[in-house]
Amino acid sequence: MAFKNQQNDQSNKRKRIPGGTKGGDGGKTSQKKKLKTPSNNQPNKGFKKPFSSSKHQHGKADGKPRFDKSDTTQNVPKTKRELRLQAKELAEARKKKRKPHYTLEQELALLWEKMRRRNIAKEDRSKLVSEALRKMKGKIHEIAGSHVSCRVLQTCAKYCSQDERNAVFEELRPHFLTLACNTYAVHLITKLLDNASKQQLAEFISSLHGHVASLLRHMVGSVVVEHAYQLGNATQKQALLMELYSTELQLFKDLVSVKERRLVDIISKLNLQKASVMRHMSSVFQPILEKGIVDHSILHTALVEYFTIAGKSSAADVIQHLSSALLVRMIHTKDGSKIGILCIKHGSAQERKKIIKGMKGHVSKIAQDRFGSMVLTCILSVVDDTQLVKKIIIRELQAVLKELILDKNGRRPLLQLLHPNCSRYLSPDDLSLLDSSIPSLLIKGDSEPETDVKSSEVEGDENMSDTEENVQSVVAGGKKDPILRRKELLVDSGLAESLIDACCESAEELLRSNHGREVLFEVASGGADGILRPHLDEKLDSLHEAIATRVAIPKSEGQEEEHLLENFHSSRTIRKLILECPSFASTLWKTAFKGKCKTWAQGHSAKVVCAYLETSDPVVLKLAKQELQPLLDNGVLKLPENNQPRKTS
Repeated sequence: MAFKNQQNDQSNKRKRIPGGTKGGDGGKTSQKKKLKTPSNNQPNKGFKKPFSSSKHQHGKADGKPRFDKSDTTQNVPKTKRELRLQAKELAEARKKKRKPHYTLEQELALLWEKMRRRNIAKEDRSKLVSEALRKMKGKIHEIAGSHVSCRVLQTCAKYCSQDERNAVFEELRPHFLTLACNTYAVHLITKLLDNASKQQLAEFISSLHGHVASLLRHMVGSVVVEHAYQLGNATQKQALLMELYSTELQLFKDLVSVKERRLVDIISKLNLQKASVMRHMSSVFQPILEKGIVDHSILHTALVEYFTIAGKSSAADVIQHLSSALLVRMIHTKDGSKIGILCIKHGSAQERKKIIKGMKGHVSKIAQDRFGSMVLTCILSVVDDTQLVKKIIIRELQAVLKELILDKNGRRPLLQLLHPNCSRYLSPDDLSLLDSSIPSLLIKGDSEPETDVKSSEVEGDENMSDTEENVQSVVAGGKKDPILRRKELLVDSGLAESLIDACCESAEELLRSNHGREVLFEVASGGADGILRPHLDEKLDSLHEAIATRVAIPKSEGQEEEHLLENFHSSRTIRKLILECPSFASTLWKTAFKGKCKTWAQGHSAKVVCAYLETSDPVVLKLAKQELQPLLDNGVLKLPENNQPRKTS
C-alpha cells in the first residue's frame, strides 16, 4: 500500500522541466545562454600585437621593471611644505589664466601697501601714486571692478594731483553707467564725485539722464544716484527728480529745465496728463519698494510729491506697502519723516501696529534723530492703542530716560506728552510737519463722504494747486480724547514717575543744561493741563525740595562752577518756576531766600528774586513782599522797567 501511494504521488506531481527551477535538473548542470553583447560578437581589436608572455611573466621589459619606484617618487613632493608650494603655484597659474590683469594687480597691491601708510612722506606718496596710475593707464575701466584694484584707485584718487584726477575721470567717463552698478567700482565713482569740480559733477549728472529710474532699482546703482543728488545744487537735484515724474521728462532733456519745483505746478506748466504721471510714478516706485531700496532721500522727495497728486486708492496702496519695518529706514530725512507721519495719520489701526512693531529695538536711536523724533512725537499724539505704545515705545524710552532728557532731539517726545504742540519747544516747521496730510485722504466733515482726487482729473488740472492750498487739515488722528491718551501714556505707564525720579537725581545738572532744563521745568510745574496732578503730588513736592536744597547751597569764593542763581540757564528756569508754580515758589522761599534776599539782589539772581514781586499768586506775593519791599525802596533791588510789583489784597 505504501508503495502504491508513492506511485500515485509521483504521478500527481508536475512534470519537471530541466533547468526550469533551481536544482530541478536532477543534479545535471545546464549550460546558461550567453548574452549577446558587442564584446562577444566583435573580435577584440584592442590587442593588435601578440601577447608576449616573456615580458610580463617576469615583470620586465627590455631588462627594466614595469613600475620603477624611483620614477614615481621624483614627481611627488616628499614634505607638506612642498605640497603647499605646489598647490600655490597651481592656484597662481589658474588665476593668471582666468584674470588677464592678475600680474598688474599684484604689482599695484604692493604699491598700495606703501602709499596708504600714515607715516609716509608726502613726496614719496606722490611718486607711488604716479607710478601706480602710469601702470594702470588705459586699463582703468577694466580693472576698476576688482576688489584689489578698486582700493588702489580710491587711494590714488584721494592723493593724486588735480591733473591726474582729471585724466582718470576722462578715462572712466564712457563707462560711468557700467561701473555705477559694480559692487566695488561704485566706491571709486563716489570718491571721484567727492573730489570732482563743478563742471565734472554737472557732466556726470548729465550722463545719468534717462537712467535715473533704472539705477534707483539697482541695489548698488541707487547709491551713486543718491550721492550725486546730495552733491548737486537745487537745479541738478530737480533734474534728477523730474525723470521720476514722467516718460516725457525722461526722454526730452529740454523739458527738465523748468523753474517750477512742485509736481502740481510742473503738471500745469507743461500740460502733462495727471493720470499718465501717476501711472509712470507707480511703475517706478513699485519695484523699488518691493526690493526694499528705501534709504535714499531722492526717493523720499519723489514719494512726498506723489502723495500730492495720488488718488485715494493709490495713496492707500503706498501707505499699506510702507507700513512695516521699511519705514524705520526712511525717517532719517525730512521728507522721509513726513512720509512716516502721513502713514501714521492716514494708516489703519493694523498698519499703525505694524509700523510700531517695526520700531522695536530702534526707539532710542529714532528718538535721538533730528527727524525720527518727530515721527515718535506723532505716534504719541495720534495712536489710540496705548497698550501697544506703552509696551514698545514707552518701555524703550524709559530705559534711556536721562540720556533723552539731555538730548536736543530726544526730549521732544517727552515734551510732547508734558506740553503738546508747544511753540516754545517745536519750531514752525516742526508744527507744520506734524500737521501735514494727504489731500485725497482728508475727511472734510463728519457727515460728508470721503472724496477721491481722481474726480479732479476729469475737470482738469487748472485749479489743482488752489484746491490743495485751500484744503484744511482736519485729520485729528485718533478718536480717543487727547488728555486721556496723554494720561495713559504718561501717568499710567509709570513714565511720569520715572521722569520725576530722574529729575530729582540730576536736578543741578538739568538746571544748568540748555535742553534738560525745559523737561525739568515742565515736570516740576506739573505739565500742561495739570496732567501730573493730583496723582503725583507727593513726588512733585520731593522734586521741589530737591531743587530748593541745591539752590540753597551758599555761594563760596573758591567755587569753580557758577551758583545756580547766577548761571544763565538755571536762573531763568527757576524764575519761570516761581512765576508759574506757586507750590515750588513757597518751598524755594522757605528753603533758600527767606532772610537772604539781600545777598542775591545783584546780577542774574536779582531777576529770580524779583519774580516773587511779579507773581500772580497772592499767597506767594504776600510771603515775600514784607522782606523785598524795603530792598526795592532803598534801590538795592531793581525791577525791570515793564514789570511793576503787584498789589496784595
